[in-house]
Amino acid sequence: MADALSVIPASVLRNLSDKLYEKRKNAALEVEGIVKQLASSGDHEKISAVINLLTTEFTYSPQANHRKGGLIGLAAATVGLTSEAAQHLEQIVPPVLNSFSDQDSRVRYYACEALYNIAKVVRGDFIVFFNQIFDALCKLSADSDANVQSAAHLLDRLVKDIVTESDQFSIEEFIPLLRERMNVLNPYVRQFLVGWITVLDSVPDIDMLGFLPDFLDGLFNMLSDSSHEIRQQADSALSEFLQEIKNSPSVDYGRMAEILVQRAASVDEFTRLTAITWINEFVKLGGDQLLPYFADILGAILPCISDKEEKIRVVARETNEELRAIKADPAEAFDVRAILSIARRQLDSEWEATRIEALHWISTLLNRHRDEVLCFLNDIFDTLLKALSDSSDEVVLRVIDIHACIAQDPLHFRQLVVFLMHNFRVDHSLLERRGALIIRRLCVLLDGERVYRELSTILEGEADLDFACIMVQALNLILLTSSELSGLRELLKQSLVNAAGKDLFVSLYASWCHSPMAIISLCLLAQTYQHASAVIQSLVEEDINVKFLVQLDKLIRLLETPIFAYLRLQLLEPRRYIWLLKALYGLLMLLPQQGAAFKILRTRLKTVPSYSFNGDQLKRASSGNPYSQILHHSGSQITEDGDINQDNGNLQNGIDFASKLQQFEQMQQQHRMHAKSRNGSSSSSKEGPKAEEPRYTPTSDTNRPPSRSSRRGPGQLQI
Repeated sequence: MADALSVIPASVLRNLSDKLYEKRKNAALEVEGIVKQLASSGDHEKISAVINLLTTEFTYSPQANHRKGGLIGLAAATVGLTSEAAQHLEQIVPPVLNSFSDQDSRVRYYACEALYNIAKVVRGDFIVFFNQIFDALCKLSADSDANVQSAAHLLDRLVKDIVTESDQFSIEEFIPLLRERMNVLNPYVRQFLVGWITVLDSVPDIDMLGFLPDFLDGLFNMLSDSSHEIRQQADSALSEFLQEIKNSPSVDYGRMAEILVQRAASVDEFTRLTAITWINEFVKLGGDQLLPYFADILGAILPCISDKEEKIRVVARETNEELRAIKADPAEAFDVRAILSIARRQLDSEWEATRIEALHWISTLLNRHRDEVLCFLNDIFDTLLKALSDSSDEVVLRVIDIHACIAQDPLHFRQLVVFLMHNFRVDHSLLERRGALIIRRLCVLLDGERVYRELSTILEGEADLDFACIMVQALNLILLTSSELSGLRELLKQSLVNAAGKDLFVSLYASWCHSPMAIISLCLLAQTYQHASAVIQSLVEEDINVKFLVQLDKLIRLLETPIFAYLRLQLLEPRRYIWLLKALYGLLMLLPQQGAAFKILRTRLKTVPSYSFNGDQLKRASSGNPYSQILHHSGSQITEDGDINQDNGNLQNGIDFASKLQQFEQMQQQHRMHAKSRNGSSSSSKEGPKAEEPRYTPTSDTNRPPSRSSRRGPGQLQI
């Protein structure tokens, strides 16, 4: 201290702390001259003493003017040292940097000015303090004082020039500081950071691309900034890096892929678009390198397929196809289970397009890696069953396709049908809304006969009788109306003359017994008209309820469709198909006369040709055991309305119809007992008279009484 006081006059020190800038400036010039003389004589001890005096007595002084004088004095000393300033920078720079956080904005301003002058003198030697200077400038870029900001910008430009021309800059030491600052939200700081990233990336000797994963997330974060200028700068920097990636032979795709996956889910539209664009390029460029991140990338892509912004949807779909084109082996870090998990999760998406693509991926994996997918089947099976209730028909069809693909193995086929029945049982709305679609599609994909046989086997032992009845009625309606099951219907028509048809008829019969109308429909379809008549006559009062009449109404209307054209044509030969006539008249007698179905069937029966029936034929068709009747026509024995040369009484083509009728009656007795127990339990909990069963309302547009019977002609069966 004494050495410094001996070389610097007291008047200079006094003026250095003066409140007037001009006096401080003149004093600084004198300090510069003194230091220059000391440097020329090589007296560095006194130079150090002068710097120490300026630091302790001025820059760290509680008086603002002293601090200002100290800063300008340190800059002057550096100018005086010129080329020898480097060895004193450890003394000079720290107090200046400390002044950047001074409470007085003018002191901060003079600190910028001082460091600017120091940097101009030392240039490259300045780099050793780069991280501290960068940190200080980062804070000053957001300074509340406009003059300080302006001074900081000037200093910033100078530092950038020094760094770009220096060969001593260490990017490895700088990146941790940059990464730490990238999450700052202040717009001025963000501009400052993007500016530095752009400058450093332009330096050929600095490999910013290698460190891109360290600050990539920060750049993406800036894409959603409220300032258009910042968004534009960040986008420009990202575009430049993406171009470098395309031209670079070696890129660390993995770390960046993780960042992009997160950013693809951003609430900001521009951020999502940029992220999905990067992912698209990565998939094209990275290929197999991205296999460990395949599932994560797919998880980012699938939601974007349904994005509200068309540009994002287009890029997402393109990327999705690029991913699908990658033929990977599970042995090569391709995680089938992880991808299935992503697809399963996306099946809960509110967007139809995303759910469809998730199902497409499951199908793709089944086709390519069937064994691996079946190993993890339990992870997705419940979700796939739940998806059968989806509001979208296309989703349901794709789910069924997957189930059918899985069910190619007998074990999985049985499991599928069992689970499907369980879902129908617990969710009747699924059966109502999607039952026909599901069953029809499965019949196309897995063979209708196989599906119906399996369903029938399960329903035969169904404990829930109400569900069994509903399910059989649904299956029966599908069987009668579905174009996909035309082959099955043709096979059933041959039940009395064909072994395969007989086996199918017998297979369905046991479960069809749950519903009287289903059995009658099955018999009409199989042309077992004598048995149909026997079933109709076996019905008792409890069987003829509202539900039965509704089903009967549907059947009568179906008889007028092309499916039953063969049956209507058989009415042209009433003497040969006497049991068909009797069955139809039996149905007519069960219908309320006011209903449209009654009118339809009666009108159809009126068109039967008025052939004369043999009295003996009519007698045998209307009395006794139906199965003991054998009609004689043209010298041949005919049973069941037209099957020739079968004289086994109750057996036709090996079918014991008498035992089948007994089986039907036993099943219906179980249903009656179940209905009584259910009604008894419900009525016991209530007081008062038993509620009257709701009346059947005929679906008719004419409620007038039926017209009188027309005059009978010879041999006509009319009512």
